[in-house]
Amino acid sequence: MSNVSRIPLAIPVVGPEEGANLQKCIEDNFVSSVGPFVTEFEARVSALSGAAHGVAMGAGTQALHLALHCLGVGRGDLVALPSFTFIASANAIAHTGARPWLFDIDADSWTMSATQLAEALAAKTEKRADGLYHRESGERVAAIMPVYTLGTPADMDEIGKVAREFGLPVVADAAAAIGLTYNGKKLGALADLTCYSFNGNKTITCGGGGMVVGDDDALMQRIRHVSTTARVLPNYEHDEVGYNYRMTNLQAAVGCAQAEKLTGFLEAKKRIRKTYNSAFSGRNDVTPFPSPADRQSTDWFSGFALTDAASLTAAELCTALQTKRIEARPFWMPVHLQPPYADCPREDQSLTDDVWRRIVTLPCSTNLTETDQCSVIEAVIDILEGNVS
Repeated sequence: MSNVSRIPLAIPVVGPEEGANLQKCIEDNFVSSVGPFVTEFEARVSALSGAAHGVAMGAGTQALHLALHCLGVGRGDLVALPSFTFIASANAIAHTGARPWLFDIDADSWTMSATQLAEALAAKTEKRADGLYHRESGERVAAIMPVYTLGTPADMDEIGKVAREFGLPVVADAAAAIGLTYNGKKLGALADLTCYSFNGNKTITCGGGGMVVGDDDALMQRIRHVSTTARVLPNYEHDEVGYNYRMTNLQAAVGCAQAEKLTGFLEAKKRIRKTYNSAFSGRNDVTPFPSPADRQSTDWFSGFALTDAASLTAAELCTALQTKRIEARPFWMPVHLQPPYADCPREDQSLTDDVWRRIVTLPCSTNLTETDQCSVIEAVIDILEGNVS
């Protein structure tokens, strides 16, 4: 075991570049939501996404909320969402007054099942003059929100076809997927709006923060307007209910420095995932995270899913690793099992119900050393084989 006191799950990696940018903010006295780093960070992320515009915000949840809000999603609406996601995706829907309509995932990607989505929309909705309605609840189906789980895009070709067939906008929760392409396209081209998170455990971080990117000039201008309290400059006049969702120049300063390092961070994430997969290959008690052949992933988190042959649960394995000073965690509890969303409409969740309890996430910070990763692997194998001291 290495001499460090603890091997963390996923921590930000910052250095002198971030410090220099923060010092510049202090020297120039641009520390609030107005400042050159905000503009620069929006331009960098938009370019990475192949999108015309980006609006930076204080959190990924805020980005999702305003994307939906400015597309007209509101009370009495439903938004199609995979249940297998962090609760923030569902919370963003709830913040608009709408509810999630929950879908299962595909086994090869752990992302929204495009087949189930198409079948449910065909069988359970009806088109009216003012939109598409869910027959059983009487609520309008207002949007589709695929989630790029673990940094892997959903089947966006098929989801795009479904969206066009039923006349629904698509807001992609791409929280951990920055820097990817999909079938030759950058992420911004795959949905009407794409939203990122820059939380501390993401591949690049601002300490916190989020962004919406998109190509529709008028829509993105409205998102920016509403995110800045809907203020009509230069006076203190506000033409609608707005939100104070602005990213600070301090956050963006960190983000700009992090964006310079994105390529190296992505390479590190890929190397870490590959090492774990190789180390645990051939075992019958674990199976790797899915890696669909038809798309890339940022490999945001690494780990495995336990099989029926495992002698302990994911929670038990994580607890055992904690005693060895290694941080590992089970994965998200699905939205349909969360009390605030227990009564939301949902489709069959067979795969989601099976897989989420089996997942173990392992240390995958971009500065994880080879020595520490070997220590993690050794500890996992010892525990799986019952050699727990």
